[in-house]
Amino acid sequence: HSYAPSLCPLSLSLSLQIIPENPNSCEAQTSRAPSMGSELTQLQHAQMAAILGPDPTHFETMISHLMSTNNDQRSQAESLYNLCKQHQPDALSLKLAHLLQSSPHPEARAMAAILLRKLLTRDDSYLWPRLSNSTQSTLKSILLACVQREDAKTISKKLCDTVSELAAGILPDNGWPELLPFMFQCVTSDNQKLRESALLIFAQLAQYIGETLIPHLDTLHTVFLQCLGGNSSADVRIAALGATINFIQCLSSASDRDKFQDLLPPMMQTLTEALNCGQEATAQEALELLIELAGTEPRFLRKQLVDVVGAMLQIAEAESLEEGTRHLAIEFVITLAEARERAPGMMRKLPQFIHRLFAILMKLLLDIEDDPAWHNADTEDEDAGETSNYSVAQECLDRLAISLGGTTIVPVASELLPAYLAAPEWQKHHAALICLAQIAEGCSKVMIKNLEQVVSMVLNSFQDPHPRVRWAAINAIGQLSTDLGPDLQMQYHHRVLPALASAMDDFQNPRVQAHAASAVLNFSENCTPEILTPYLDGIVSKLLVLLQNGKQMVQEGALTALASVADSSQELF
Repeated sequence: HSYAPSLCPLSLSLSLQIIPENPNSCEAQTSRAPSMGSELTQLQHAQMAAILGPDPTHFETMISHLMSTNNDQRSQAESLYNLCKQHQPDALSLKLAHLLQSSPHPEARAMAAILLRKLLTRDDSYLWPRLSNSTQSTLKSILLACVQREDAKTISKKLCDTVSELAAGILPDNGWPELLPFMFQCVTSDNQKLRESALLIFAQLAQYIGETLIPHLDTLHTVFLQCLGGNSSADVRIAALGATINFIQCLSSASDRDKFQDLLPPMMQTLTEALNCGQEATAQEALELLIELAGTEPRFLRKQLVDVVGAMLQIAEAESLEEGTRHLAIEFVITLAEARERAPGMMRKLPQFIHRLFAILMKLLLDIEDDPAWHNADTEDEDAGETSNYSVAQECLDRLAISLGGTTIVPVASELLPAYLAAPEWQKHHAALICLAQIAEGCSKVMIKNLEQVVSMVLNSFQDPHPRVRWAAINAIGQLSTDLGPDLQMQYHHRVLPALASAMDDFQNPRVQAHAASAVLNFSENCTPEILTPYLDGIVSKLLVLLQNGKQMVQEGALTALASVADSSQELF
């Protein structure tokens, strides 16, 4: 990233002499130096004088070297920079501000914005209180002038971060009275870039200034509405979406929040416009902001819930869109389903949507490949063939069942799963079994009432011709043993344990064998010695055979299962 301004020989000799981090070590080498530990050497004085002096070349060289890929060059520059920060904070921050304002090199301006942000952020190395009043007011006015002048988009964003960080530290004590009028002026200007910058700063500051703006709610409403509107650029609209959402989140009164209710259609429009123009990166940004809103203020969405959730499901169903976009739309609906404390029962009132979402997730579970590596039973290939669609669907079925419960989810599953199990494709059988395992925890109370149906559904698949389906059936039995135990163990041991025992004989498929051993472990954890006793000899002898297997995955499965069986059968073992 480095750029090299033309250097005179003097600048090299002055600004790039190695300065050890510890001033004391320097004094040992330089007889001229005073012996005080905190005193600076003459060399260090000279270097700082050059760097912070009227010729900008030395300062620019130091900044350029801070970005250098050469470690020695960079660490020398860092030592010099820290020296200036410690001894000349006013001069250093003004130099950075002038570089930000006037350097023709974009890399230098970007670096200056980043360094200023670090100096002005309220944390351990907070420089602001050490600066003189005149430096403080110069910095504030240069920063605002740069917001108006900077054309490069990436630098503009960095600049907004710098302004926001400084403002977050000083606004609460009224340390920057010019900032809000400046932002209002920018946000109502015709210049799209200025409007975007003001909204970006506003979004970051909402939590600090939200309450002070309550007297101006009507003005803000108008501003947000204009910026979300059709005449704004896509950048302005997404910035307005962020500002609106952050602002709504910091209003403590519901009636204040409700004043912004009518902004929801244009907020959603930002998302649909981005998708229609093929700007998926912008759409994903919008989705992330809306997910945040759904998590913190779900009630804000309640009056237009049908439209909003409908739009999200449409995105989730659109196979022409990127996976990342579809996954975020699903995340939005799941987040709403999970917002029980804040908006109880809101999603349960939309049964047609739950059915649609469930169908979407089932379809994503089909995105699995029969990767040959999976059959090797090597631990590093544990997830071979699983795609991101598959992983998202698995996680979301689990979350959906936990948040909505069995009364809502089991009827939907009962409607969809039989068709999957009856289909010819192995992927559909696999998906149905994975789904059962994922929803068992959230639906346990209702599933226990239908145990016969559930257990039969799973055990039938133990005979499936495809090893991945048999693996999924064993996986489901293991999960059901945990989530539906001890009922399952008491009522169905006579069917489940023999099925697992015969699965352990599948020497053609070590993955299936290993998983059968793991399922024995799950089964026995929720089991009394009396239930296990009749099966002990058969199961233990099979587990001992598996211990001889060369595959680590099989050995581990067998060993942990033996330990669990021993623990559950106690002295009978």
